[in-house]
Amino acid sequence: MGPLAGITVIEMAGIGPTPFAGMALADLGAEVILIERKPANGNAGSNDCQRRTELFHRGKKSMAVDLKSPQAQQLLLQLISQADVLLEGYRPNVMERLGLGPEPCINANPNLIYARLTGYGQSGPLAQATGHEPNYTGLSGALWYGGRPQHEPTAPLTTMGDVGGGSMVLIMGILSALLHVSKGGQGQVVDAAISDGSAYLSTLMWTLKHAGHIDEQFGHGWADGAAPWNQTYQCSDGQYVTVCALEPPFYQALLQGLALTSEPLLQQQWNRTKWPEATSLLRQIFRAQPQQHWCELFDGSDACVGPVLSFEQAAQHPHNQQRNTFVKVNELTQPAPAPRFSHSTTEVGSVPAVGGHNDELLRRFEIDAELQQQLRHSGTI
Repeated sequence: MGPLAGITVIEMAGIGPTPFAGMALADLGAEVILIERKPANGNAGSNDCQRRTELFHRGKKSMAVDLKSPQAQQLLLQLISQADVLLEGYRPNVMERLGLGPEPCINANPNLIYARLTGYGQSGPLAQATGHEPNYTGLSGALWYGGRPQHEPTAPLTTMGDVGGGSMVLIMGILSALLHVSKGGQGQVVDAAISDGSAYLSTLMWTLKHAGHIDEQFGHGWADGAAPWNQTYQCSDGQYVTVCALEPPFYQALLQGLALTSEPLLQQQWNRTKWPEATSLLRQIFRAQPQQHWCELFDGSDACVGPVLSFEQAAQHPHNQQRNTFVKVNELTQPAPAPRFSHSTTEVGSVPAVGGHNDELLRRFEIDAELQQQLRHSGTI
């Protein structure tokens, strides 16, 4: 049994990183109950072939619920009252409109962990904005150093491998093992390899591969650089914007913003034969105006267009400032801890001087005076 055996998670079905989080919890032994929308036609069968490629739902249990039914809230609150974690990735206030916001859920279960994942967070000027990964990482500054001279920024070093596939996977393992011990289990070795972890993080890409969206030869699918509506474009001032208008309504918002609804090259979003020419056209259009022009033009729209910011620009962006995404400690600007907690607080400490806590730690761990003297005399400390 995994270290999270005995933990019950209610996951509200969504897309992207939230189902991946649910998958990870299920992989670690948690019982993950996926709340999916009941099909309008109750007799309609699911597409088993497509379903089997949805790797991010592996190991979960599924319950289909008509969330618009008056009884749905009562049913889900009963489930939530007996769960340990509620996991949701909707836009802010969607769960509240369903009657399943934090207040009623935590009233039903005071020990509930109510976990929310969105692109821009629950608060801030962009909280309700649409977007996808390149928009989020562009805003955060994380995308900036993935660039090269005369080349658009792409995912930078350390993000997916060292930190994503290494540090974050290791932390997940440590916390799971700690919880296992707290429930009476044994301590154990957590063997985290960046190669394993980065493979694990690519599960959503494997899903796209199995579904036929990408293949072994990159540069032909929408997810690996071929689609004009999933690109990073350079602006007239040398800055960049990300575009990821995947869903049809977002694609239409992009065309409307660019006054290209009648452009033949862009009439059919999924006509791959038109993608190279359409990409060239959009590259010319975005290069005609500075980054700020495009940010102002698409502000408040659903076109999934956003800036690629440098570290300094990211720290000054109003959304990041309102959410205190960055803090300054000892005159050094740096990312603040994430995620946020409704009761617990986090803080950024100072970097200690080498050996600066020797005496304090010797006292805390009650190292006897004779041994302390030997350690100092031998130069061990």
